[in-house]
Amino acid sequence: MAEILHDGVTVLGLGAMGHALAGALVASGRPTTVWNRTSGRGDDLIEVGATRAPSVAEAVGVNDLVIAVLLDHTSVHETLDPVVARLRGRQLINLTSTAPEHARELARWAAANGVGYLDGGIMAVPSMIGQPGASILYSGDRAVFESNRSLLESLAAAEYLGEDPGLASTYDFALLSVMYSMFAGFFHGAAMIRSVGVSAAEFVERASRWVTAMAHGLPEYGRTIDSGDYTTDVQHLGFQKAALDAIVTASRDAGIALDVIAPVKNLIDRQVADGHGDLAFARTFE
Repeated sequence: MAEILHDGVTVLGLGAMGHALAGALVASGRPTTVWNRTSGRGDDLIEVGATRAPSVAEAVGVNDLVIAVLLDHTSVHETLDPVVARLRGRQLINLTSTAPEHARELARWAAANGVGYLDGGIMAVPSMIGQPGASILYSGDRAVFESNRSLLESLAAAEYLGEDPGLASTYDFALLSVMYSMFAGFFHGAAMIRSVGVSAAEFVERASRWVTAMAHGLPEYGRTIDSGDYTTDVQHLGFQKAALDAIVTASRDAGIALDVIAPVKNLIDRQVADGHGDLAFARTFE
């Protein structure tokens, strides 16, 4: 792999996240070139020192490091396939939300075309970029990570997970699954509480304390799942079924849709029907 010739970086894609990343790079003093499919974005970045490239070919040709923050896997290929010859010998960091198998496919595509490839999962919203608390997970070519570590740390805490290009996105989507399920559960609970005249804002404080307290149970769940031993003396799946039956009844009586809670009930019902009613709730993992 050719060594980086200078400290410049190209950012492809100026949606909310691409814009935030480019802004952080400019603020860190890196020569930053930006490109966006549609015009009219990034004028504020140009005002503070970024350079706008009129085409993808010029954008990827000016720097040895290219960061893609595009819509999806398809858009990465649509953007880079026509200019892949100009990418040869350069480094590509893909921060597009990309499924693990798509990340692996892009890594193979990059290797076949002489491009160093690193995939990333952004564990932050745009406003967090460049601030404490932001994290980006990386996997793929270790040399790309190590040679750009200081740059990556200017964006967010940077953690390298391993050579498998799909690792970062697997972690990313697994953590997002936890987040979406948690927020969806809060929305359902807020709907229940509103049915008795309590605002969602008032419910927040109590719900936050409850979720925080329940999160302390995660380590034990992790140990149980890894052991595969779901025997328990307390709150087995039969007990959980009764609780979910009551929650579903209460939700239905309050006129609340069951889209969030019904799948959980279905998982428990199936396990009890299959004869696992005496086992722990963690068996739902199976």
